[in-house]
Amino acid sequence: MFKFIADLFIYRLLGLAEGEKLTAALHFFIYDSIKILVLILVVVSAVAFFRTYFPIEKIRRVTAKAKFGTGNIVASTFGAVTPFCSCSSIPLFIGFLKAKIPAGIAFSFLITSPLVNEIAFVMMGGLFGWKLAFLYALTGIALGVVAGIILGWLKLDREIILDETKQEKSNQQLPQDFVGRAKYSWTEGKKTFWRLFPYVIGGVAVGAAIHGYVPQDFFMNFVGKYEALAVPVAVLVGIPIYAGCSTVVPLIFSITANGVPLGTSLAFMMSIAGLSLPEGIILKKIMRGKLLAAFFGIVGVGIILIGFLFNVIS
Repeated sequence: MFKFIADLFIYRLLGLAEGEKLTAALHFFIYDSIKILVLILVVVSAVAFFRTYFPIEKIRRVTAKAKFGTGNIVASTFGAVTPFCSCSSIPLFIGFLKAKIPAGIAFSFLITSPLVNEIAFVMMGGLFGWKLAFLYALTGIALGVVAGIILGWLKLDREIILDETKQEKSNQQLPQDFVGRAKYSWTEGKKTFWRLFPYVIGGVAVGAAIHGYVPQDFFMNFVGKYEALAVPVAVLVGIPIYAGCSTVVPLIFSITANGVPLGTSLAFMMSIAGLSLPEGIILKKIMRGKLLAAFFGIVGVGIILIGFLFNVIS
């Protein structure tokens, strides 16, 4: 549906020719802006609706009783089966936080969701072989679990700046009838939608400009083939670019075929998918700089280690 709207606007209404840089940038902007904003409105509203049936204290007790790492494993595995890019994962991440799920567990979902999904898995299996595809999926899930646990240890929940209405103290403060619950959830969804709207537009605009105007051989020009710093440099170069794993896999196959080590290529892909600049712009609105820096730093180091691992075993 979102692609149909973007196609209609770009090719029919504006009459732009396919294949041009401006066309690619605008199409990317329209498609991703609509998709992310609709997801924010729908997901946050849905989570708010279901939250009215579960007391906040009960949710806290259940998650607190989870054995070490269990919640992170569940969240990371759930992230692996959701076909979201980094920015599209944020609405559900916000929903987890609003439902008082511990931040470390919510981060496990946010980290894994854009890195591992069934589309990228199948494409990697077809291009690189199924053994590598399974190993990549396992390392992506492991990264989400470990990074989520570390972020939970840091006790930086106070750095989250979600706008909670009067800190709901108990379920009795929430509406108990269906109509009341529906109105409450819709209000919550709209508030979050308008709060994040300018950040989504700004973040996607940056991604669209890079998507439309950065040539595919950009990576090849800036990252050497076998230098010791190739993997960290690949991660840094990939962060400003915004795309999903399924979009980048064919490019990674081409880069690897041209002699770039597999681990370096995968690190580049993972930084594009999991640590995009547009994602950072949106997240800045819901968390302070200290937590955002910890998130990018921990995940970045994890991706670098995975890159080195694949360079050794491939």
